[in-house]
Amino acid sequence: MQTITLHSHVGSDGILKLNVPVDASNADIEVVVVVHPVNGGDPNDTGWPPGFIERTAGVWAGEKLVREPQGEYEVREELR
Repeated sequence: MQTITLHSHVGSDGILKLNVPVDASNADIEVVVVVHPVNGGDPNDTGWPPGFIERTAGVWAGEKLVREPQGEYEVREELR
């Protein structure tokens, strides 16, 4: 398997066109395309529906939440 990383541009038609030379001819191959935006997307996009955090943060009305003891920390040998 060969991994090829390319940076390409999608035109106004929304079609990604790739010309990728490979070391095979007259052969069946499997191609996997992963599309990852270069700009990383909207930094305000948390993956939650709009207003979700504002509607739910601090509204717990049940019993007080308590963090139980976490036990003893495991002592390990020092790495050399």
